[in-house]
Amino acid sequence: MKALEEGAYIKHFQYGLGVVTESNSDRTSIDFDLHGMKKFVTSIMVVDVAEGTPPKRRRAKKIKKLVATVAVPAMAAGAK
Repeated sequence: MKALEEGAYIKHFQYGLGVVTESNSDRTSIDFDLHGMKKFVTSIMVVDVAEGTPPKRRRAKKIKKLVATVAVPAMAAGAK
């Protein structure tokens, strides 16, 4: 099997429906609806073209990092 087109909607016998995210002659990455991202050896994977269009996927929300602030005393006692 040769590389698949990016964005193709496919069906795998074990993982179900998914969208091809990256594919070349060696490896293919597919983001499955229920099982998440999986990587396959392109030459031996078995997939079929799925009917319909892939569902719209939401982007993952970015997690804001909490920055700890340290209170710095204005001046040491005794300095005036």
